[in-house]
Amino acid sequence: MPTLLPVTFAPFTEPAQPVLDVPAVGARLRPWRPDDAAALREVYADEAVQRWHVRVLESDDEAREVLDGWRAGWADGRESSWAVADARDDRVVLGRMAVKTFDPHGVGAVAYWTAAAARGRGVAPAALDVAAAWAFDIGFHRLELVHSVDNAPSCRVAEKAGFAAEGVLRESVRHLDGWHDMHLHARVAPAV
Repeated sequence: MPTLLPVTFAPFTEPAQPVLDVPAVGARLRPWRPDDAAALREVYADEAVQRWHVRVLESDDEAREVLDGWRAGWADGRESSWAVADARDDRVVLGRMAVKTFDPHGVGAVAYWTAAAARGRGVAPAALDVAAAWAFDIGFHRLELVHSVDNAPSCRVAEKAGFAAEGVLRESVRHLDGWHDMHLHARVAPAV
């Protein structure tokens, strides 16, 4: 069946995933590397991350599989997932930031977490702001993020990065303790 609105949006087509500086917090968004496996495993051992991401990594091999998937996202045009790394020593992983194609007409979804040692320093909102600016520069029209209504820190990250609260998605994500209502936040590309 022909569509009346042709799909021309293909955001992740450059040969190499970009590296983006986050000067406000001395960080850098860089592609994930296989040697990030131990750091990733450590993050997913954190109960706060497990609570919201419902995942544990039991070996570096499992962590490398996750990293391979995130790197493959760029190669197959689905997403850009970055390690948020310390700008002075990019072996130090402070968090994760991802922009994913949600709708082929220019709507994306963002995902993020912050390593325990980096929390409270403004890393997530600063990285989210940089990733959003990049996404709008390459043609995204709208970016959405969702988090559990019980995850107040994630709500603060969204608001600090200019993602307005739009509503509640009732019982839309299952966590270990049951179904959670989720806050929907969004940011739209600035008018040109």
